[in-house]
Amino acid sequence: MKKNIRIILIILIVAFIGIQFVPVEKTNPPVTREVAWNSPQTKALADRACMDCHSNNTVWPWYASVAPISWRIAEHVNDGRRHLNFSTWDKPNEDLDEVKEQIEEGEMPLWDYAMMHPTAKLTEQEKNELIRGLSDTFAADPPVKRERRRRPPQGESEGE
Repeated sequence: MKKNIRIILIILIVAFIGIQFVPVEKTNPPVTREVAWNSPQTKALADRACMDCHSNNTVWPWYASVAPISWRIAEHVNDGRRHLNFSTWDKPNEDLDEVKEQIEEGEMPLWDYAMMHPTAKLTEQEKNELIRGLSDTFAADPPVKRERRRRPPQGESEGE
């Protein structure tokens, strides 16, 4: 029994070491156009709670280099940038309603990000301030709208 446990432990250690060689893309592409913030307070709240995943200025912590955690972090950042990127305001981004909904429902920042970054946890008052600031920011400097795919009428396929 002890021999089996030792073999399993060795296999797990070798597997853990092996997965460290799986490449993970951790990049900070160039900023093409940053949003024009309505106030330093809104920017400060966004910096605390949003910018690591929603900008090209991600601060990659040391554990972002340790698999399998690195895979999850890279996926979060890539997904966050795909939806809303304050560093590429000249490209399509989510609209304000979607951003507000994510904040109001507590979906952003993600729970595991907030767990590792306690300063990202916003109080209800800070959430409200962020939403008001983002509303003013989006009104003064709206993002490029995403093109919504038109659904074909019922009975038609997209190729018709």
